[in-house]
Amino acid sequence: MKNILVCTLGASWAVIPEVLAFVDPDFLPLYAKHPQRERLLALVREQGLRAPDEVWVVTTEGEKTVNSLNSLAKWWGLLGDVRPLRVWQAAGTNELAGEDECRRIRELTLRVVLKAQELAGNSGQVLLSLAGGRKTMSADLQWAGTVFGCDGLLHVVDNGDFPPQLFRPTAAFMIKDLPEEVLAPADLARNLPERIMSCVSVVMPLFVGRGYRSDLLDVDWQGRGPVTGARFSLPQASEINAGNSEPNFTSCRWRAEAGAASLAAEINEREKEGQQLLGNYLAAVSQDERHENWRSLYRLAPRIIEHLRKTPLTEEHRDWFARLPKAELHCHLGGILDLAAQKRVGAAVWQALSEDEKKAALVRVAGLLQAKEWPWEWPALLKTGDRSANCAALLVNLSEEVLAEHLFAATRPRFALRTEHEHGFTAYERPGELTGSAILGHAAAIVQYAREVYDYVKRERLLYCELRGSPLKYLGGDGLRFLRLFYRALTCLIEEDSETLWRPVFGFIIISDRRDLEKGSEARLERAAKLVVQAGDNSELRNFVVGLDLAGKEESGDLREIASLLEPVFARCLPVTIHAGEGTAADKIWQAAYHLNADRIGHGLTLVDSPELAARFRNRNICLELCPTSNLEVVGFHDPRSESLGFSRKNIYPLKKLWEMGLPLTICTDNPGISKTTLSNEYLTASRLVGGLTLWDALAMIKQAFSHSFLPAEVREPLMKKADKIIFELVAGDFG
Repeated sequence: MKNILVCTLGASWAVIPEVLAFVDPDFLPLYAKHPQRERLLALVREQGLRAPDEVWVVTTEGEKTVNSLNSLAKWWGLLGDVRPLRVWQAAGTNELAGEDECRRIRELTLRVVLKAQELAGNSGQVLLSLAGGRKTMSADLQWAGTVFGCDGLLHVVDNGDFPPQLFRPTAAFMIKDLPEEVLAPADLARNLPERIMSCVSVVMPLFVGRGYRSDLLDVDWQGRGPVTGARFSLPQASEINAGNSEPNFTSCRWRAEAGAASLAAEINEREKEGQQLLGNYLAAVSQDERHENWRSLYRLAPRIIEHLRKTPLTEEHRDWFARLPKAELHCHLGGILDLAAQKRVGAAVWQALSEDEKKAALVRVAGLLQAKEWPWEWPALLKTGDRSANCAALLVNLSEEVLAEHLFAATRPRFALRTEHEHGFTAYERPGELTGSAILGHAAAIVQYAREVYDYVKRERLLYCELRGSPLKYLGGDGLRFLRLFYRALTCLIEEDSETLWRPVFGFIIISDRRDLEKGSEARLERAAKLVVQAGDNSELRNFVVGLDLAGKEESGDLREIASLLEPVFARCLPVTIHAGEGTAADKIWQAAYHLNADRIGHGLTLVDSPELAARFRNRNICLELCPTSNLEVVGFHDPRSESLGFSRKNIYPLKKLWEMGLPLTICTDNPGISKTTLSNEYLTASRLVGGLTLWDALAMIKQAFSHSFLPAEVREPLMKKADKIIFELVAGDFG
């Protein structure tokens, strides 16, 4: 990537030193004594102008031009600079007295600026000097800047009262700081006596503005593709040798090949057909994709859209992706906190206990506090007495390192646990045994738990987070009370948040556990359904509790039997999401869709095995909630990172295939604390598993999360507009 200064040149070669001294004052100190020197330096800083790595000159042929180039070459030799000075001359041009000559210099100018922009790339700069040559040359260069874009349009003006030393300067005069005044000898022909004249203050360099690349360059026109240097070639001009007071140089005499396409003509035609070209491009984009992206992104320049559509999301985009606003649709309250957060919640409960309660809890967990290795059945020991107090005793008295060993070590490697671990799915859940319902039985946990959730959501830039949990397992089964306390705690945090742009919105999905059927606890399933309805009738909770989830062991129960138990939810037309198709066949997904009226499916991985059902999902706009890391941990898929550790799987993660089938889907975390992940990391993991998820698709999947949230439309729609605006500004700023 290079910084290039492009200049036009006529009979006055000195305009090139005058512009170069403006943008590179440390190298060429012409303006060291200028009365507005500080203002000139500030202007360069304010506009972010960089010293050029190369200086390029576009000019004509003819005697005056040759003399000008000779002076320029001599000056360059005296400078002893190592940077290239390249010169292109339009063959067959001289005074630009006719249309043919003007056409030739215009074509050359456009090609030179196009070449400069391609060499500069995204991180370099192209500066254009409008000061040299005839007015038509300056106009051509300015047009090139508005078409191809430039980081600065520069000019040099004067007061018209030039001293002879500056009017026809020697090469030696233009390599050091210009004097404030000079002695001008008598000019009898002009009736001017000998006098003292201003010198450096006669000249004033200017920053005129910038040019922005035309979108029309990047779309197909008459089947010829975008405008590129490969289509409108230009040979590289050789460098003028520096370090020699009498350097030899060879300019590039350029003449368009017979029958070659004209860049100027194509730009004119593109501008004439501009609106139609852009319309055709956007129509082609929408035809090629099955998932509409954020509306504002279609306002981006085609080259940016193409970059997003072709660039895979990789680790190098982690920081960029983390800054984007996101939505989370599948995150279990009991699995969201990492160990540090769990310890803080445990401390809040511990502080609320009486001394007698603390002593009793310590006695009950004494064996676990002292044991180097916990037995597999240790969670059952916590249910004796006050379970929340027991959990708090462990969280407060054991370090993160020790807790991590007990909670995670017994289930490593965390890959394909359902089939590879002797305890199956239970092994996946093991790291969450001290959080969620285990600690939320005590009211003192709620405020701190809400704070930890809020902090996580803010760190992850989640504008919307749909938590899911089992309130009937908290606070002794008083689910409605828990929901009120938890919602009030979150509301206080939102109102206290001074960062208003990033204040998140929360939804809560009440979980009904299909394992209750195995236990003969159909009544609990019914209670969960009724709690969703109760919350919907509560004015405080109406927009917080947004739906019902059926979770738990997928093999448990017949969903047709469960349907009758969830009838109150169906009767009120409330949203439903169902865990299905993670480790079971697609028929469970079919049952969820047809018997339980699912609006979304948690995981739904095996849907890829049933094209007819997949088509039904697409037609009904039923969204899948994919959770890559937990899917790896529970099911196991081909993963280059896991394979390097010796965990091999041939089955390919189905995300890309489902996406290409047109199915609505988004990426979620499931249990970020249990899986030691974040939502940003889940997108990166998904991209790795499928061999490259493009930036464009990742942005569209974020949109899917917002659009398929269970929020009421009057809340969801303004939230999506807010996210759309932020995403456009971030993407345009980073890639534009």
